[in-house]
Amino acid sequence: MKIFFAVAILVTSLAASSCRTTKTTINKVIAPKDSVVTVNSDSFTKDSINLATITRKNLGDNHIDFKSFSAKIKVDVENAKGKQPDITATLRMIKDSAIWISLNATFLNFEVYRIFITPDSVILMNKQDKEVQYRSLDYLQEVTQIPFDFKTLQDILIGNPVFFEDSNASFRKLNDFTLVSTVGEDFKNLLTLSAQKNLLLHSKLDDVIVNRNRTASITYDDYVPVSNQSFSTRRQIIISEKNKIDIRLNFKQFEFNKELSLGFVVPKNYKIK
Repeated sequence: MKIFFAVAILVTSLAASSCRTTKTTINKVIAPKDSVVTVNSDSFTKDSINLATITRKNLGDNHIDFKSFSAKIKVDVENAKGKQPDITATLRMIKDSAIWISLNATFLNFEVYRIFITPDSVILMNKQDKEVQYRSLDYLQEVTQIPFDFKTLQDILIGNPVFFEDSNASFRKLNDFTLVSTVGEDFKNLLTLSAQKNLLLHSKLDDVIVNRNRTASITYDDYVPVSNQSFSTRRQIIISEKNKIDIRLNFKQFEFNKELSLGFVVPKNYKIK
């Protein structure tokens, strides 16, 4: 059950083969663990100021805004027990309001879980065992050991940067990439952006508390144009602490800003767990 729920969380949020050349190239330029790209104020030249100004503008332009979003996503999961059965996720989301998810075991075409998330609550229906759980949003943090809030879940799904603190960002050009480094309350974040359009290619998160040894790696690939913006249709999310989970998301269908129904009815015969 935990593996399905973890997948649900990361789908709302949050393949090696799907990240082909981009991932291989990025691995050559991302900084090692716990490193932070810093820019001394005394070294701010005209070029460095221009780089920061242009990159900040492009990050703002590339930030995906929406009213509603729906998608069908092929989800591949691998953990310490090996590759898990394929999952197909149906996702509906209304910005800042609610996230509705249905998880199907692909090989059986059978709905296993249905999840409803609001800014302060989570409802999880186990359709196989006819059970339902009612939890606060804090439960997501307990399950994943990651400080998720509702906005972070939205950004993971849409493809916007997460745990990104623009106020203390540092910028650097390296080969064909722009590197943006920030330090937040929980994570150090190193973003790798494409040089031309500053599209987000990779986010490397390291825990501020070094001894915890918690890291996350999110790779974004196969961008397609959507209403004058770009949307990443393939993602890989790797989270490591004591254990490692590798989740690969392939967005097969998606629509922005359409009328959505988010009805969520729990049958009366379901047991409350």
